[in-house]
Amino acid sequence: MKQVVRALAGLALILPPAMVDAAPLAKTGQSARSAKGKKGAKAAPAPTPSPAILPSEAVGRVVAWVTGAGDNHGLPWVVVDKTQAAMFLFDGKGKPIAAAPVLIGIAPGDEASPGVGSKKLADLGPAEKTTPAGRYLARFGLPVAGERVLWVDYATSVAIHPIPTDAGAREKRRERMLSPTPDDNRITFGCINVPKAMYARQLRPMFRQKGGYVYVLPDTKPIEAVFPRLRVQAVAAGIAG
Repeated sequence: MKQVVRALAGLALILPPAMVDAAPLAKTGQSARSAKGKKGAKAAPAPTPSPAILPSEAVGRVVAWVTGAGDNHGLPWVVVDKTQAAMFLFDGKGKPIAAAPVLIGIAPGDEASPGVGSKKLADLGPAEKTTPAGRYLARFGLPVAGERVLWVDYATSVAIHPIPTDAGAREKRRERMLSPTPDDNRITFGCINVPKAMYARQLRPMFRQKGGYVYVLPDTKPIEAVFPRLRVQAVAAGIAG
């Protein structure tokens, strides 16, 4: 019980500025201090703090279940809240590590279309570009465009990775990720795009050796339909109350 309380309380502590890659201060890479020292030069404006990413009630329920039951089996894990377009990262002991905005599939929906994993991206219809909900054991695997990715579900081609270079600028994915609301965060073919800094500094090192669990919350189904153990949790809470 103490572990559950610590994890839930810690969710409010991991949300200092989300680890979205900051824009450079100047094209030459000089710092604001050095720029100010030059005659006629103006210091770059201070970056606007990212808004806090607060966990929803649904995230809290999943965190309480995973930490209380040890469902992650000692591996690192993340909770992806599609409605909030946010990810919450925990270590194997349930300690909150980071939270960040994410980009998800264009279409709402909690199941992958049959055969979607065998299709080329260009052949996917709009309704097939979903990020399926569920509990997944994610591992790094075969490369995509020359780089290994964290596969959430290899069969349906859903992975966690930074914003791809080829699509990022054209679709303004970075701007979507930085926007203050989740309304424009649906843009991918189904994969989960995360900030590059978070991926490199935390997610990849933690998941690289043995993988970890990914809990993707639904946006159309009841949460108990995706995570049946939450029904047991609710009943237990009712009895205790």
